[in-house]
Amino acid sequence: MSPFTDPQDAGNDGTGNGAAGAGAVERAHAQAVAADPLRQDAAGETFAHAALPPPRKRPFLIALLALGSALGLGGWHHWQTYRTSLDTQADAAGFVPTVRTVPAAEDDGPISLTLPGQTEAFDHADIFARATGYVAERKVDIGSRVRKGDLLVRIASPDLDQQKRQAEAQLGQLQAQLAVAHADVEQARANVTLANATDARTATLAGQGWASKQNADQSRAQMLTATASLTAADAKVKVAEANITAQQATVDRLRTLTTFEDVTAPFDGIVVSRRVDVGDLVHADSGGGSPLFAEDSTDVLRVAVQVPQSAAVSIHDGVGATVQVAQLPDRTFAGTVSRSSVALRSAVRTLDTEVDVGNPDGVLRPGLYVSVTFAVPRAHPGVRIPAEALIFDAAGTQVAVVQPDDTVQLRPITIARDLGTWLELRSGLKGGETVVLNPPADLHDGSRVVPKGTVSSGEPVAKLSVQASAE
Repeated sequence: MSPFTDPQDAGNDGTGNGAAGAGAVERAHAQAVAADPLRQDAAGETFAHAALPPPRKRPFLIALLALGSALGLGGWHHWQTYRTSLDTQADAAGFVPTVRTVPAAEDDGPISLTLPGQTEAFDHADIFARATGYVAERKVDIGSRVRKGDLLVRIASPDLDQQKRQAEAQLGQLQAQLAVAHADVEQARANVTLANATDARTATLAGQGWASKQNADQSRAQMLTATASLTAADAKVKVAEANITAQQATVDRLRTLTTFEDVTAPFDGIVVSRRVDVGDLVHADSGGGSPLFAEDSTDVLRVAVQVPQSAAVSIHDGVGATVQVAQLPDRTFAGTVSRSSVALRSAVRTLDTEVDVGNPDGVLRPGLYVSVTFAVPRAHPGVRIPAEALIFDAAGTQVAVVQPDDTVQLRPITIARDLGTWLELRSGLKGGETVVLNPPADLHDGSRVVPKGTVSSGEPVAKLSVQASAE
């Protein structure tokens, strides 16, 4: 069939089937459009698709209704979102945060200052030899506990012993010479007495004419000679006495040196070093050499501490201290500041300080690294707050103080010491103020808050306190 047909022929074909004719018309219409979509209908000819039935209206209505419903639902959701944002803004504008608070504690107790230190023996002695000889006997070794005067080592010095015997013999000779000098003095004194008597007698006889003048002059000369001899004898006695004194000093020196053959402990303590053994040759007065022994006194120990300038003014004799050793965690040792250098070291600005610690049971030893905690008296009371109350921003370090009307005031502070979880202030608070813990970032002066409760301001738990660099 041609795509262009008469509608009556198309509707009344030989079969008499109208439905089939309608289907044929539709097929013919499709073929005609596919063959020549721009062709115009000729005269007396009907285009096949002109006989198509009109389109239905229901699908268009359903689509229009669905589009209107979607637009309405979107508008309603947008309105709801807008109303929610307005409500949120209103709530934010009137929001009053609930905060935790803690009172600023005033502390007038001593400041706990912990510094490193080192234990030292209260007395230390390097023991040298004062006698030259060989070590004949050694009584002690390192670690030996000795009492004052105990024999440490005996030195055999035969040369020194012979020198002492010779000096003692020479002393005996000089003492004998002194006895001879005394006898000479007595003889001279007798000669003087005889000469005086002869002179007196001769002078009398010469005056009476019984003796010549020559005899009288000779008697007088003999008397003067005897007097001079007595004076010389007295001088010899003094020389002998002086020689004896000098020789006695030599003997005493040698006797003292022989006592150094027995080297003894200078005080109660422990032998911490030994550098000689039996048979070693030692020399006297070898100050530049090695000592025979070294001894420490450990009943009381010195703890040397370098105190920084920031705390040096408060450290003085009598300040209490506690010493702890890392290897003895369950024990503490009490001591007191006994001495200091007064002047600070200019290179490091520290004060040399010594703490005396009793050590009767010998647990502590010289040379230990220890921690020393001083109880430094305060010049004036301090204020302490938790570290979580600190605000640090462009305005500096501040804290939020809750006023009686539940408004907040930001106050600048100055930190004196950082104790870890706690801060000690130098200025900014007087004590007793209520400060906010973990303040919100948008908190400002005049903000209203709801205090949740007061947190206890217990003692700081930091074991080691660090001196603030703000000094």
